[in-house]
Amino acid sequence: MGLAETQQTLVMNELRGRIAVQVDGGLRTGRDVVVGALLGADEFGFATMALISEGCIMMRKCHLNTCPVGVATQDPKLRARLNPDEASERVYNFLHTLTIECQLLARACGKTNIHSLEPEDIAALTMEASAMAQVPLAGSQHTVGRPDMTRF
Repeated sequence: MGLAETQQTLVMNELRGRIAVQVDGGLRTGRDVVVGALLGADEFGFATMALISEGCIMMRKCHLNTCPVGVATQDPKLRARLNPDEASERVYNFLHTLTIECQLLARACGKTNIHSLEPEDIAALTMEASAMAQVPLAGSQHTVGRPDMTRF
């Protein structure tokens, strides 16, 4: 909800064009990126998923220099466990697949890219989702729980 509130506050105060809004944390799929774009994000961060893509198993030992897969260590024996060429290819594949998924979702909304998405492109598929998110049902102007039955 913080992203939507940030977007609304920036627009109300006529500051939206002066900054870029970045989101990160919990972004795992193209859908997550598209939802962020719909809510006003301009930039997206992928730290954890990039680490997992390159082979991190989230042992939470980065600060101890004992990473068992060699991702976060300076120990030559442990570093030998990580093949940088394979790791970089996996990160590339993750980001490339994510990009394609974002493009497909944007095109499904009739847009050329995710930067063209607008809050008006958001639609709920169920009455429950419409009521919780306060967005209209897909294919209608009706928002469940709004007496005026209009959009924002």
